[in-house]
Amino acid sequence: MFLSRSDAITLWTLRAFAAITAAITLLIAAFLLLESGPALQSPGLTHFFTDRAWFPASATPQFNLAPMIAGSLLATLGALLIAVPLGIAAALFSRFYAPPFLALLFRRLLELLAGIPSVVYGFWGLVVLTPLIREWQPPGQSLLAAILILSLMILPTIALLSETALRSIPQSYLQGAAALGLSRHSTIVGVALPAASSGIISAVVLATGRAIGETMAVLMVAGNIVQVPDSLFAPVRTLTANIALELAYALDGHRAALFVSGLLLMALVVVLTALSHWVTRESQHA
Repeated sequence: MFLSRSDAITLWTLRAFAAITAAITLLIAAFLLLESGPALQSPGLTHFFTDRAWFPASATPQFNLAPMIAGSLLATLGALLIAVPLGIAAALFSRFYAPPFLALLFRRLLELLAGIPSVVYGFWGLVVLTPLIREWQPPGQSLLAAILILSLMILPTIALLSETALRSIPQSYLQGAAALGLSRHSTIVGVALPAASSGIISAVVLATGRAIGETMAVLMVAGNIVQVPDSLFAPVRTLTANIALELAYALDGHRAALFVSGLLLMALVVVLTALSHWVTRESQHA
């Protein structure tokens, strides 16, 4: 196909930016592998799951990351269980139920929430949320506090991107449903949500990546005790919080072990991205 000069320039510019993005990602992965190499060689990867505890700076170092992996995954999963249904419901309300002026106001509010820095969420959680949880069940700084803060942080992302996906549905789909006499509820369930499913899945994946990678807000409200939580009210430490707390003074094997944490976080994001592509492809073929 023949391209005009301007189209060819645009195409090659986009290809260049795509190549730069891919190169940056590969360089980050290579940097993490290089820095974590000493810890992967000695004591070895299995020790990060089989050691008795996390004492990387002791005379006999212990490098068990399993409690922090559990804390990260539980906090993220709990936040998704709250934020995904609320975010999709908010998107449906804004797209199909709210009057135009209210939908615009609602969207602006979600954009404001999405733009608030994470440290502000963490400060609010530390000053307001954790004391409320402490009155219910001490100590207050806990897995539950981390879940609630993360759900509040990722809710705007899910709602805004899901609404964008719903608005991108061709009008002919909705008009066809109306011509068949389908109710609004049937149209949403049978037409709108399936048609927007790939966009909604992408929104959930982006929100999951933000939840897993969140540092400051979780550090402020989770309690930062290295343990596998036995309840929602138990303090936890996430992988990101562990890196932020210890990297400033970590040396040698301790520092390399923290880079292994970063490598695990990147691997989790890669797995999530691959899973989202697979789910999207299966939903399109269904």
